[in-house]
Amino acid sequence: ACSCGGRTEAKVKGETPQDSQMAARTALWTSTETGRGKLSRRRPLLSGKLGEPRRSVPVFQKPSREYLVRCSSHGHSLIRKIGDEIRRGETTASDVTKTYLEKIHASDETVGSFISVTAELAMEQARAVDDALASGIDPGLLAGIPFAIKDNICLSVGPTTAGSRLLQAHQPPYDAQVISALKANGAVIVGKTNLDEFGMGSTTESSAFQVTRNPWDLSRVPGGSSGGSAAAVAMQQCAAAIGSDTGGSIRQPASFCGVVGLKPTYGLIPRHGLVAYASSFDCIGPLTSSVEDAAIILSAMCGHRASDDATLQNLGESNYHGKLRSIDQQDSKPFAGRRFAIIKETLGPGVDKLVSERIIEAAKQMEELGACVDVVSCPSFHLGLPAYYILALSEASSNLARYDSIRFGAEMTRSEGLGPEVKRRILMGSYALSAGHSDAYYKRAQEVQRIVENDLASKLSVYDALITPAAPTPAYRTNDKLNDPLAMFSGDMMTVNVNLSGLPAIVVRGGQVETEGVQLPVGLQLIGRPFGEEELLNLAHTFELCTWEKINSEWHFC
Repeated sequence: ACSCGGRTEAKVKGETPQDSQMAARTALWTSTETGRGKLSRRRPLLSGKLGEPRRSVPVFQKPSREYLVRCSSHGHSLIRKIGDEIRRGETTASDVTKTYLEKIHASDETVGSFISVTAELAMEQARAVDDALASGIDPGLLAGIPFAIKDNICLSVGPTTAGSRLLQAHQPPYDAQVISALKANGAVIVGKTNLDEFGMGSTTESSAFQVTRNPWDLSRVPGGSSGGSAAAVAMQQCAAAIGSDTGGSIRQPASFCGVVGLKPTYGLIPRHGLVAYASSFDCIGPLTSSVEDAAIILSAMCGHRASDDATLQNLGESNYHGKLRSIDQQDSKPFAGRRFAIIKETLGPGVDKLVSERIIEAAKQMEELGACVDVVSCPSFHLGLPAYYILALSEASSNLARYDSIRFGAEMTRSEGLGPEVKRRILMGSYALSAGHSDAYYKRAQEVQRIVENDLASKLSVYDALITPAAPTPAYRTNDKLNDPLAMFSGDMMTVNVNLSGLPAIVVRGGQVETEGVQLPVGLQLIGRPFGEEELLNLAHTFELCTWEKINSEWHFC
């Protein structure tokens, strides 16, 4: 047994030495099979010298000594750094907003993160923050912080298109509840970001308006459907962004773009004002440059609720960021007594070997920090993908029936206004719900959903968090999967089970891999217990802080 009282490892192919606990654990990490042969022995995450791998856009650079000193006092939180400087009078919200608007103007023609830029609204909100501070009033937790909003979340200024021609002239008369929460905390909204049409896609290529590029390599996709939000954060066009997650649409782009993405427990954040895709799975969450920033935004979004909101009753105090432990509060073994488990099926066939190696490396680092890391099998894990797509597309076919050019939609037919991916998913969902097929498909998918949920719940009753890659591969090239929808669907294999179960999950940076001469980021996904965001954020924050030099040192956001 390991030091925390659990089994040292799950059964894996091949015998491990039993005469020494250390030998057994070493054998586990060096001989776990991934379906493509055995993993190589441990080696540094970054191969070669910094600056050798080429990138199309040199967004990330090695931090200077001044930067490292500055971040050590701010805990790598860009939101806290900007907010402190504004409150101390070292800068103003107006100047910060102008700087980010200039970044958008200079870079967005290349990357294509934004569908629309709300410059006038942003400057008006920034001036309001400056006026409040001059009067001695604290505008809120997010005072003067520039935000980008995914364009399927309603904003009362400008159109909300959901990436579709059918809604290109749609002007919501109200703000989504999360927008009201951000505004109440002094946030500055600089624009609406690109997405796959109605959130249906994994590459942001199915948008009716433009294709968003990955800032790490412009020939690759940023992921989807929140690819515009992830690219905007990675390109430093905003301090943070808001996205939506139905089957991994926050977490997969976070992995592809090397940022942090949080998918909260289903029901924690109100869906009011979110253009519906699959209402049983849709969640709103943040994309940020650090775990602490994600915690700050979650605190703000949970702390402001309308009186008629029935999303979650009896919500306690939302102070997720205030309960994070700083680097000074961490001991030498901050994960002592913590138990994690790698889901064996997520390192098997269909997963890139280099991605598997990065996840194994991250798990080793958790062990060095005192954690007990096991390998467990979830036999139902591979069943989640087909069940999710049957359920999600069935709900989508119903939700999108309202866009009939009478109640909603521009003056065009559905055939003219909807793209091929949306049409494909409506047809598949309608077929699954049709007479004679609903029992064979929809009802069976619901039964599988319960099996998946129970399987994950049983593992989380033993472990503090489950570990998986956020995506089976690094970011792939533009157009690689555009004409192969099944291959695109399979890219969600790591994320959809979380949505089926309504669990919270966060993606943090897990290292880099070199693909075709380009360094690309790999995301590490941590899955937590229902409404266990406080614990999950603490685990992710500790991992991020304690592995900063090994994993995060080349990312440059502050």
